[in-house]
Amino acid sequence: MPFTANRKNELLYYTADGLTATGGVCHAFSTRPGGVSPAPYDSLNLDIRCGDSDVNIQENYRRFCAAVGTNVERVVLSQQRHLCEVRRVTSADAGKGLWRERDYTGIDALITNEEDLPLTVFSADCGIILLYDPVQRAIGAVHAGWRGCAAGILKKTVEEMTAAYGSNPADLRCAIGPCIGQCCFETDADVPEAMRAALGEAAEPYIERRGVKFHIDLAGLNREWLLQSGVLPGHIEVLGLCTACRKDLFWSHRNMGLERGTQSAMISLNKEVGQ
Repeated sequence: MPFTANRKNELLYYTADGLTATGGVCHAFSTRPGGVSPAPYDSLNLDIRCGDSDVNIQENYRRFCAAVGTNVERVVLSQQRHLCEVRRVTSADAGKGLWRERDYTGIDALITNEEDLPLTVFSADCGIILLYDPVQRAIGAVHAGWRGCAAGILKKTVEEMTAAYGSNPADLRCAIGPCIGQCCFETDADVPEAMRAALGEAAEPYIERRGVKFHIDLAGLNREWLLQSGVLPGHIEVLGLCTACRKDLFWSHRNMGLERGTQSAMISLNKEVGQ
């Protein structure tokens, strides 16, 4: 299924049509325009770690959440370290990372079955993936760069949703947001070796050798992990935009280094009608 580009004033964000059709969640993948941060964070920077001011970032969140329809006071931020740790988020975590100190580190995936808790993960080339179980009403947000991908963080997240909330992988709806594309993700042998060790022959379609270097399809590999976890092919949407190519829309660590902002993916369970 396709994605939709949504514009609110100067702000632009993408939504996955399949997730929108369920009616049970608010979600979005952010882009650069529409915020207040100056260069080199211009302008909708959503990452508190990069050197931008807290005042700017908080205003950017107010704008982003207002456009998406999520509660900015209850946003929960990941604390990413390219690891394979999943946190079960509850109302006790509301506001952590933006308005309150986080009491967790090394968390690259967040899951919850509580309403009105916008889960947020970040990217400046890495994969960002949103998951929704419309049957058990549970959600997940995952940061999966190549290290997390090779470690199987998506498989672990699906397993954690199954263990915590009774999710059936076949019921999950998943959206893979912007990340560095195979066109630009040039690596040495360490990355394909890690993918082959993790996925075996299933990794081969996503690895292309070009001379002494390799080009890696990170979105394809993350999709493969979802398939191997039991998610149905028709339930996985891929935005397919390369963060390194589209510097007008996204920040790219590979192209910009550390002097840059960061885009995010956010998902929140809607309150059920009648509550």
